[in-house]
Amino acid sequence: MIQKPTAKRWLVAEKIPAQIDAALIEFPPFFRQMLYNRGIRDAESARQFLRVEYLFHDPLLLMNMTDVVQRLLSAIDGNEPIAVYGDYDVDGVTATALLVEVLQSLGGTVRAYIPNRFDEGYGLNTEALDMLADEGVQVVLTVDCGIRSLEEAEHAQRLGLDLIISDHHYPLEEIPNAWAVVCPKQPGDVYPEKNLAGVGVAFKIAQALHQRRSQDEGWLENWLDLVALGTVADVMPLAGENRALVDAGLKILRQGRRQGLLSLAKAARIDLNTMGTSDIGFGLAPRLNAAGRLESAVAAYHLLVERDVQRTGLLAQQLDDQNRERQKLTQQMQAQAEEIIHAGKIDEILFAFHEDFNPGVVGLVAGKLAESFYRPAVVGCIHGEMVRASCRSIPEFHITRALDACADLMEHHGGHALAAGFTIHRRNMTELVERLAGIALEQLGDLDLQPVLRADVEIGFGDLHPGMLQYLDRLEPTGSANPEAVFVSRGVRVTRARQIGDGKHLRLTLTDGWITYPAVAFRQGYWLADGGSLPAEIDLVYRFERNTYNGETTLQLNVLDLKPARGPEAG
Repeated sequence: MIQKPTAKRWLVAEKIPAQIDAALIEFPPFFRQMLYNRGIRDAESARQFLRVEYLFHDPLLLMNMTDVVQRLLSAIDGNEPIAVYGDYDVDGVTATALLVEVLQSLGGTVRAYIPNRFDEGYGLNTEALDMLADEGVQVVLTVDCGIRSLEEAEHAQRLGLDLIISDHHYPLEEIPNAWAVVCPKQPGDVYPEKNLAGVGVAFKIAQALHQRRSQDEGWLENWLDLVALGTVADVMPLAGENRALVDAGLKILRQGRRQGLLSLAKAARIDLNTMGTSDIGFGLAPRLNAAGRLESAVAAYHLLVERDVQRTGLLAQQLDDQNRERQKLTQQMQAQAEEIIHAGKIDEILFAFHEDFNPGVVGLVAGKLAESFYRPAVVGCIHGEMVRASCRSIPEFHITRALDACADLMEHHGGHALAAGFTIHRRNMTELVERLAGIALEQLGDLDLQPVLRADVEIGFGDLHPGMLQYLDRLEPTGSANPEAVFVSRGVRVTRARQIGDGKHLRLTLTDGWITYPAVAFRQGYWLADGGSLPAEIDLVYRFERNTYNGETTLQLNVLDLKPARGPEAG
């Protein structure tokens, strides 16, 4: 059965004011609108944006960074064992690999520790700290976790461990009593870029170490590929320093310096020479995440640090196989979760809990539900007396703040505005559901909840031309906060339409009567399901792009949404 998605509301950006249009006169009209939509107001700002200047901020602006560098260098010089304690997602694994390699390159005695999602859950845990202390570790450096680990920080102190927390998540009101904490979101921190990924914060530590130990100029380039990978995978805003880091990292990725990523790209059938952010988000990241979702993220870590081509080839194939298994499991769990939701009442927030749910996939299922129903979704695995759940939300509802309001009920929780997770005792589940539902009702009850598609400019087919692509390429790297260019065209005729991909997608031929373009419309096969048909004329929201197949490159429209033609006032 092909499910029809929730109807979307289209919002075309406001027209560029005449004064700003004149200031950007050196660019074509459509591109002036693109720049304006991205906050560019003058020619010099446009030139800086398009150059993606690598003006990385001074890492010592991060609170406590000087102390962290001194402690790490002291541990290196004194041959004190260091553990880099990471997380099992791509951001955490890349950050772990980065700092292990950096510290080793400086002569440190370093080991990685990545907790098991199924046995240990997210973040620091006291049992792992006990084990590391027993092994003689003296300094524990967290990456992508720890900012909410108040009890664990106290436990580390009792064990005599020097705990350094580096994280990018939102802290609680109280900061952990660790040896030092590096997090751009902690109160009083003046670092200009607040939206670094966990691997971005790890890179700032590497940058600060580089400044103290005066390595050769190109030393830091060795890890920019990991920064790009983790930043894009964690869907961090690609503006400011993040955009510069990802742009620089993509250049290193395309050179194929890291054998593990070379092998993984081959398994994913990605051309490294043209790799972009979408190849990371839809190709590399899901395969790296698959390891931690189904078994252990250690395999993903080993792929990143391994240099032997045969071993990386085997690891890459293992991750590719696990990703296919993960896709199948996600589909099965999504269907089961939807049955649970439909069996109850669909309110402002969705809940689905079950003993058979795989805890490694609940986040993906929550994301699918949030997209399908356009509601915050909470999906959890019930295991004995405990429940581990993941949450995915919509822009209108900050899920982590909602969880903060229920913190007294949970063992652990944390996350971002749109994604979070928690662990809770089963006896508290009913009250948590009631309280979250109440918060959601208060914040969302009066809203017309409908997903929004934002477009840059309305344009006719006659104004589309191949020369536009050289300008669209200059928007790269694109992603969160710097999206790919999106167009609206109206009153277009459908001359051919057929289902592809088991009926899930559409292949179209579209014309305005003079100009004809091929198009693909992913996840819109429902239009032709059960003998249905498309309207004779449509309005559409789309991306204008190259399509390379069997070595031949053509132009096509990637249709994000379509509706019966209603004229320029439709949206």
